[in-house]
Amino acid sequence: MTLHDTFPKSPLAGLDDARLVRSFAYVGGKWRSAASGAAFDVTDPGTGAWLGEVARMSGAEAREAVDVADAAFASWSLTLPQERARLLRRWYELMMEHQEDLARLMVYEQGKPVSEARGEIAYAADFVEFYAEETRRPNIEGVTSHLPDAEVELWREPVGVAALITPWNFPTAMLTRKAAAALAAGCTVVCHPSAETPFSALALAELAERAGFPPGVFNVVTGDAPEIVTPWCADPRVRVLSFTGSTEVGRLLYRQCADTVKSLIMELGGHAPVIVFKGSDLDQAVEETMKAKFATSGQDCLGANRIFVERPIYDAFVEKFVAATKALTVGRGMDDPDIGPLMNEKAVQKQEAHVADAMEKGARLLCGGGRLDLGPLFYAPTVLADVPADAAILHEETFGPVAALLPFDTEEEVVARANATEYGLVAYVHSMDPRRIYRVSRALNFGMVAVNRTKVTGAPIPFGGMKQSGLGREGARQGLEAFTEIKYVCRDWA
Repeated sequence: MTLHDTFPKSPLAGLDDARLVRSFAYVGGKWRSAASGAAFDVTDPGTGAWLGEVARMSGAEAREAVDVADAAFASWSLTLPQERARLLRRWYELMMEHQEDLARLMVYEQGKPVSEARGEIAYAADFVEFYAEETRRPNIEGVTSHLPDAEVELWREPVGVAALITPWNFPTAMLTRKAAAALAAGCTVVCHPSAETPFSALALAELAERAGFPPGVFNVVTGDAPEIVTPWCADPRVRVLSFTGSTEVGRLLYRQCADTVKSLIMELGGHAPVIVFKGSDLDQAVEETMKAKFATSGQDCLGANRIFVERPIYDAFVEKFVAATKALTVGRGMDDPDIGPLMNEKAVQKQEAHVADAMEKGARLLCGGGRLDLGPLFYAPTVLADVPADAAILHEETFGPVAALLPFDTEEEVVARANATEYGLVAYVHSMDPRRIYRVSRALNFGMVAVNRTKVTGAPIPFGGMKQSGLGREGARQGLEAFTEIKYVCRDWA
């Protein structure tokens, strides 16, 4: 049964393919309601409209998902790489065939502008296509023996059941980036999507079923995160846990997984600096910084949180940046504005708190600074200038459309200030001096550095951060290897 059958008045009923909208969890190749009958509501952040309800599974049902994934692992891990590649390729094709429906579904439950949602579906599908190709590449590696009459080999084998916990801001791409790599490696997966955006994950499960994945290989368990994820952390059959979310929650999961000594892949918080040096192409720097700050309405771990501009060009940059910010359109996702609603009331309150704190400490408010009449979750694109060093916005993720600008005087100063954070995901640098670009890129303690541009992510690159921005890498060959273990075989033929 689909949501269309039960809730025909939902805005999601307008999708072309009715069966993409699922209200049940997907476990062992079956669509399941909670044994208790419990469910939770999902609403549109742009309009407040009720979209439907989704099964609220229990901890016992989360363990049942591990049961079926563990049972399926024996055969899936031995499936020929070319067969796994074929299934992944078909999953990719189905995603692209249904790109418009998947994008519209995302807009309704997440709120982002529809053009961004279409882009996310293509981005998400790219991971599936990439890992369909990578499936064939992990090979046995021969090693020159250090022992007489011995033959040495290194085998790369799937680690086992993988638990994947995904966030609400990129509900499709964060799931495919994890799941495609795990499935390509030969792992089976249990997935828990955010309770705020479960329909996107369930639509992927529907397409995975159509692609022909065997029962138990790909499972999606909906409900409250502590109820679902806590049993997975404690279950020794779950050998790897991959999480995208806040550093605070990442620390909690780290502790909960300690007793079972799992492998961990964590993409946690970011507090990205933008550094604009004099001599940069000023218009390009403004344009790229706008992208880094306001994409996904600022709700992005890669979002620019601290914008440092060298003092000789500071005033000119501020003037151009404010003009560009005032020109941004704000609206509901299906109207395709530049900025959509924030995800929830807590997110809006954080914008308000950061703006009030910065202004109290001496920052100048140049535009925005409050809620809009479009609805309770709409916050105006905001620019704060001359933000003092002790302002909260310079130390905490804002995760919204508030930009903090401040001047700097020397290269050494700005590198030190940029590095003065527990986070280390991405940094953005604008300069036309190749020697400076090299020095600063080397000196910044961030896992990724973007120079004179914003977009750097994609399936072929290893995505991840340093310090408390995470563990491991996602994407690229490294993303697949994270779901494998090396077995060393030393063989004597005598």
